[in-house]
Amino acid sequence: MKIAVATVDGVAFSQHFGQSKGFVVFETDGTTVLSRELRTSSDTPHNQGICHHSGENQPASQGRGGIRELLSGVTVLLCGGMGAGAAQSLQACGIDPVILSGAETADDAVAAYLRGNASKSAPGFCNCQH
Repeated sequence: MKIAVATVDGVAFSQHFGQSKGFVVFETDGTTVLSRELRTSSDTPHNQGICHHSGENQPASQGRGGIRELLSGVTVLLCGGMGAGAAQSLQACGIDPVILSGAETADDAVAAYLRGNASKSAPGFCNCQH
């Protein structure tokens, strides 16, 4: 299973999906991290339009292509908060958005998820003043 963790700098856990500059993608067996890969973009999800769901089975904007490619193979995405449009776009692509609190680094976030200290949040749950 591949778990993406939103990050601003490749280390810190992003409190806002839409402002993330990339994702640390962890390959896991469900309990242990097997590998780790940093995937970055020059545009944030906000700039790419993924936070505004189009109602189709894909993110609102694929023209820049970055988000779908960055999250290729990912089934779970961890972040500190996101709006309804982003959550719906991710779900339409088969990615479960999970909101976490208290994590400071991407490694902390995936460890908490693998320990079962996180759960799926309702679409549109936002911890980031939307």
